[in-house]
Amino acid sequence: MLDPKLLRQDPDAVAAEAKRHNVDIDIELYKSLEAERKSLQEKTQELQAKRNKQAKQVGMAKSKGEDVTALLAENQNVGDTLKQSEIALEEIQKKLLDFQLGIPNQLHSSVPDGKSENDNVEVRRWGTPKTFDFTPKDHVDLGARESLMDFEAASRISGARFVVLRGKLAKLQRALAEFMLDLHINQHGYTEMYVPYLARSETFYGTGQLPKFSEDLFWIKGEHDLALIPTAEAALANLVRDQIVDANQLPLKFVAHSPCFRSEAGSYGKDTRGMIRQHQFQKVELVQITTPENSYAALEEITNNAEKVLQLLNLPYRVLSLCSADVGFGSAKTYDLEVWLPSQHKYREISSCSNCADFQARRMMARFRSPETGKPEYVHTLNGSGVAVGRALVAIMENYQDKGGCIHVPEILLPYMGGISVI
Repeated sequence: MLDPKLLRQDPDAVAAEAKRHNVDIDIELYKSLEAERKSLQEKTQELQAKRNKQAKQVGMAKSKGEDVTALLAENQNVGDTLKQSEIALEEIQKKLLDFQLGIPNQLHSSVPDGKSENDNVEVRRWGTPKTFDFTPKDHVDLGARESLMDFEAASRISGARFVVLRGKLAKLQRALAEFMLDLHINQHGYTEMYVPYLARSETFYGTGQLPKFSEDLFWIKGEHDLALIPTAEAALANLVRDQIVDANQLPLKFVAHSPCFRSEAGSYGKDTRGMIRQHQFQKVELVQITTPENSYAALEEITNNAEKVLQLLNLPYRVLSLCSADVGFGSAKTYDLEVWLPSQHKYREISSCSNCADFQARRMMARFRSPETGKPEYVHTLNGSGVAVGRALVAIMENYQDKGGCIHVPEILLPYMGGISVI
């Protein structure tokens, strides 16, 4: 959520910045609501002062033994009017909060302008795509061997956009997750966390999935207000909700391996073949909580941490700085990592690393105590896939295939595979 002062001081500038984000907001509605709020707040404060003054008058009259019937009746009328004004003010403030929750984050000055993903800027590439002396198969055809990747069975169980992995391929996916966790914990200094896979709506409001992206969540029917997490970020960032963290504890660096659940609302017809876009998939998620002055250095660090996974797996990739229209709702700046898929002859997203600045922190009331002033200030939150496990599996299958359709296990994963080197 934006600093309300920014909105009050220059609402037109906020609307223009949201337009960079490819989001249109009704700023005239905001101005109308804000004018009404200001009027009601002034009226409420005047009535509160009048009620307090009358209460003192009643007390003084009673002490003198005077008849206070008329004063009490007048005070009752003021109290009733005040209550109505407070209710109206509360309703307006709720409308303003709902409006503010629909405004995207302010973009960092380094974010390139653009109108679509076609305007994203390539920052760097690593590795050279392999040249095959045969036509490489895609992961679906490779996985069909011995039903190692079984979409038909998954469809019988759960419907479309699910998969059953069998035998050595299931083991390879597990090996990938274990390798990523070990790397981020032992080399990059993250603390491993295990988090709930169900969360309350307050959690999703905190990280920005609500109210805008409610359709993307899988909600649980019943008496509890719970939904399945779309990423471990939702749980990890909320670890500091309603907390004031000591500055000497920062940065906090968390890593978690979890399933992710997404309804993929609005993505019908996209990547319907294979594991690229699933309702259920796995990620190793990185989250950092830090101070404002260190957050953009932390963005470079978290991106480099994700890149290291692909480098050790020897998978060619590129890094993109997302343009203004493609940066996510809650992000101030985002880098995407795209891995090379031979069957598609192009790079596909495998990680997204974002600095949300204080956008999530304001929603979560997540703060640290400034050593300079001794006062609480909002932390900055960052997240990144380190990386998407299923997409890494797809990339390995396609980049490490041979002419016979076998998949050779990357050297870095051999210690996790129990002697299996070829699938």
